[in-house]
Amino acid sequence: MIKIDLNCDMGESYGHFVIGQDEAIMPFVSSVNIACGFHGGDPRIIHDTVRLAQKHKVAIGAHPSYPDLAGFGRREMPLGAQEVYDIVLYQIGAVAAFTKAGDSKLHHVKPHGALYNKAAVDDEIANAIVNAIFYFDPSLILYGPPLSQLYYAAKSTGLSYCSEAFADRTYTEQGQLTPRQNTDALITNENIAIEQVLQIIHHKTVKSINGTVIPLAAETICIHGDGKYALQIVSRLRSALNEKGISVEAPEVTDESKK
Repeated sequence: MIKIDLNCDMGESYGHFVIGQDEAIMPFVSSVNIACGFHGGDPRIIHDTVRLAQKHKVAIGAHPSYPDLAGFGRREMPLGAQEVYDIVLYQIGAVAAFTKAGDSKLHHVKPHGALYNKAAVDDEIANAIVNAIFYFDPSLILYGPPLSQLYYAAKSTGLSYCSEAFADRTYTEQGQLTPRQNTDALITNENIAIEQVLQIIHHKTVKSINGTVIPLAAETICIHGDGKYALQIVSRLRSALNEKGISVEAPEVTDESKK
């Protein structure tokens, strides 16, 4: 049976937990990435989101970012490798504290926004993130772009890696996510999102914004929880995967990641 993980970024409000969409989306996904307070989230929101994930038996991940609350973590910051190591370790610890207190376990880490994009192409930043995860808990899985600097850093360290693609974002001919400032960066039509995901799963390719078919293999598919059409997309996508006999489940920790 074909398997795929559906992940969603959650807990990204601040000061007041707007639980509506997160609560509605949770039953359709198999893993969640919880904001750690640097781009969204605070102790109450982290706690509530962890409990919501536990209720639905969804794998829990930390979603660390640059310390950029005003910019929602989407602005690159001139942090060095040591600073990135420190902020990632700090944020992982924040979410892990609530999973431990709730008698569950942190499953994975997925960088957010500009930090995710920077680590995809910068080996020093990628290694800083990987080391923070590995020295905190080497059984954790790192979610990130396929064949990126994050991927190579994880493999060289022995950290388990889960390659990610997006249901609600378009791709350039170079295989990068289309910049958000572009009008064609987001996918808001659930039928287009479903078609893209099925192409990734069955053919390990994706159609770029200019129509070129490019390689893209992934074990997890992301839906952004803050998207206006997120619930509409994820509910229809989950139904489509069920109809195709594709099992939706979080990746298992491998023996390699337990070294």
